[in-house]
Amino acid sequence: MKVLLLGVGLQGKAALYDLATSPLVSHVIAADVDLTGVRPLLERLPADRVTAVQMDVRQPNLLETYLQQVDAVVALLPKTLRLEVAPRVIHSGVHFVETSYALPEYQALGEEAAARGVTLLPEFGLDPGIDLVLAGRAVRELDEVHELHVYGTGVPEPKAANNPLKYKISWTFAGVLSAYQRPARMMQDGQIVELTPAQMFSPEYVRLMDVEGIGRMEAYYNGDAVRYLDVFGVRDTVRSTGRYTLRWPGHSAFWKVLVELGFLNEEPIEVAGTPVVPRQFVHDLLAPQLQYAPDERDIAAIRVEAVGLKDGRQKRIVYQMVDYRDLETGFLAMQRTVGFTASIGAQMILRGDIQKRGLLAPGRDVPSDVLIAELQKRGIEVKRWEDEV
Repeated sequence: MKVLLLGVGLQGKAALYDLATSPLVSHVIAADVDLTGVRPLLERLPADRVTAVQMDVRQPNLLETYLQQVDAVVALLPKTLRLEVAPRVIHSGVHFVETSYALPEYQALGEEAAARGVTLLPEFGLDPGIDLVLAGRAVRELDEVHELHVYGTGVPEPKAANNPLKYKISWTFAGVLSAYQRPARMMQDGQIVELTPAQMFSPEYVRLMDVEGIGRMEAYYNGDAVRYLDVFGVRDTVRSTGRYTLRWPGHSAFWKVLVELGFLNEEPIEVAGTPVVPRQFVHDLLAPQLQYAPDERDIAAIRVEAVGLKDGRQKRIVYQMVDYRDLETGFLAMQRTVGFTASIGAQMILRGDIQKRGLLAPGRDVPSDVLIAELQKRGIEVKRWEDEV
């Protein structure tokens, strides 16, 4: 089986490593507009199994040339390129896996994918991705679901949290800042609540919690939890739900001030006669100061809590995944849990573990036992426990 990997940046390097070392994959074509950063990794991989191609996916017909040679595409591309690429992959009759949230346009594209006999699998990284699969698994273990809470994080381990923010970059910092401006939808006591970015970091919506194996963290709402209730088929019974980001305590208070003062706005202001975008200024100022040293580890974690009835009793089912940087390979935990997962998704399709065609929802359509087993093979552990509440 042959796979085309589009994008070999931070997360793409881990996907390339996993694909190139898989016995299922005979060859990987790794494509990016700039291959400079991936050359050290290419030297560690078998040369007969990887072809590196400099490619701008916006160039007419170039992508199609390579699509004719592969069985699946794994895409780790900027948001602006997703609608440029996904339709062309599906038109070519090739399976498509990516890690970002599904776009509205994917509904129609999913119909074409089904007609062509191929799978369109978005939302298959860490968050979204592993979190959705574990949430779907937890929901199916209950007879009736009343609460569903999903937490995700990527932070430096305590001894590496050595700057004033106690935060370092394991994802694109532009993506992090964009998420800080993303509204949230959640449910409290059966009522849907929509939070603006300005409200997201407000104390009334931020809470402290103890995360087993990690320590005390703060959780704030981020993203749309309500839409997944329909995916999981629990809209009629759930009274409380949320998707949360976890950070070390104090994070929300800092960013609340910056959001309120307009530091994340995208409207340019004039500084000494030069137009400056506040968010870009924050990005360029902070990004160089928030990098991991080679001997520092990050933590990537997912925690799912589902509460409801099981055998007539009120139960809480918890699934939790915690991973740390692999200092031997150098891959950050975020790279492992995003890049490896995307690679696993493509391999599950090619191997036949995922047979459904068209647009898939990970929490509904991906066999959780297979994913958990594949993660475990890569040293990424998922734990489960339940208790009465």
